[in-house]
Amino acid sequence: MADTIFSKIIRHEIPADIVYENDEVLAFRDLNPQAPVHVLFIPKRTLATLNDAVAGDAELLGRLLLAAADYAKQQGFAEQGYRTVINCNEDGGQTVFHLHVHLLAGRRLHWPPG
Repeated sequence: MADTIFSKIIRHEIPADIVYENDEVLAFRDLNPQAPVHVLFIPKRTLATLNDAVAGDAELLGRLLLAAADYAKQQGFAEQGYRTVINCNEDGGQTVFHLHVHLLAGRRLHWPPG
C-alpha cells in the first residue's frame, strides 16, 4: 500500500483543517471544495478503494457514514440536506487511493452530478 497524503494527514505529518475525529475516523475540509461545505471522512486504517473492502470492513464503512451524518447534525445542515459520495478508482473520480467519503452541503446539489 502506497503512503498517501491521507496517511500523512492521519499521522499529522502535513497540516489539514480537521473538523471531526474519533478512534477510527478522521475528517477534514477538502482543499478543492465543490460545495460551500466539502469535508472528507477517512478511515484511520488504510483501505485503498471500496473494491478492497471485505465483509469484515462493514462496520468501518458504516462508521464512516455515521460520522458524516453526525457531523451534518452538529453543523446544523442535516435537515436541509447533504450528499455523501465514495469515488472508486480512476473512472469513478478517485484521485487519492485511500478510501474516503465526500460530504457536500451548503447549496442545492443537482442530479446527475456530472
